[in-house]
Amino acid sequence: MRIGYGWDSHEFKTGVPLMIGGVRLPHDKGLAGHSDGDVLLHAITDALLGAVAAGDIGSFFPPSDPKWKGADSAIFLKEALKQVKEKGYRIENVDSTLILDAPKIGPHAKTIQARVAELLGIAPDAVGIKAKTPEGMGTDNAAIAHVAVLLVKA
Repeated sequence: MRIGYGWDSHEFKTGVPLMIGGVRLPHDKGLAGHSDGDVLLHAITDALLGAVAAGDIGSFFPPSDPKWKGADSAIFLKEALKQVKEKGYRIENVDSTLILDAPKIGPHAKTIQARVAELLGIAPDAVGIKAKTPEGMGTDNAAIAHVAVLLVKA
């Protein structure tokens, strides 16, 4: 059994779509990042890689490499899943907390949950999606994701 933890954050930016958990959400700003800025998929990727001691997202997909500019973060997740499988593990469950002021995640949580489950090849009831507002933390112009994963021997 292995546990992995990942987190990511990106600032909001006008002119880019908002992607969270592989889902395009309606909002007037997206997240700045070298790729598509999907904080949730980035945090899940790091949690998976960390659980099998395979490094982090940047060691596989360096932000200095122009080929990852605007890339779909599902590509990063696919590599992390490959690393997990090669080490002889499978995902038991994923739990996440998103921290952002807007948009509200509640109306989109089930869609995000279903998409993340699909990308990971697990049941939706093995994916926890929760959201909190920053409550005066000074991060109103950013989105933050915290993720824990539990892996078991395949």
